[in-house]
Amino acid sequence: MTAKRALDLFGGLALLAVLSPLLAAVALSLALATAGAGGVLRRRTVAGRGGRAFTMCTFRTKSPLAGLPLLLHVVRGEMSLVGPCPLTPGHRECVGESRRRLSVRPGMTGLWQISGRSELPWEERELLDLHYVDHHWLGMDLAILARTLPAVRRRRAVRPSARLA
Repeated sequence: MTAKRALDLFGGLALLAVLSPLLAAVALSLALATAGAGGVLRRRTVAGRGGRAFTMCTFRTKSPLAGLPLLLHVVRGEMSLVGPCPLTPGHRECVGESRRRLSVRPGMTGLWQISGRSELPWEERELLDLHYVDHHWLGMDLAILARTLPAVRRRRAVRPSARLA
């Protein structure tokens, strides 16, 4: 087992254990709110490592909590805590020159997320993903993980004031 996979497995299991009450509360509130209209989870087919497709599940909410079920994919080995953003198998970045992004597992977070995510042009996000693929190492993963929560908090803090303008 590589150090990266060990970090993913033990980190994913620890986060699932700590966040399980929150996962249950979100699932219950969504189940009550939707009352069977589409279910609690949103499913999307994405390309994993080596191009193997898998069904990625997220909560049907537009908050940062939507990604919590991704921890199950991390523990199962379909995703990593850190990696390129997950894309559909037919996406242009999953074929040709950019196919090298499929040499690593897609991640819950990555350079694209801590660098501005939705504010970045698509081409820049693509470059960040490919930079990660070409240069990743455990220290980079730890640095990205350390910067993820502050990046999410910054985006949440900016959004309400941006709406007022």
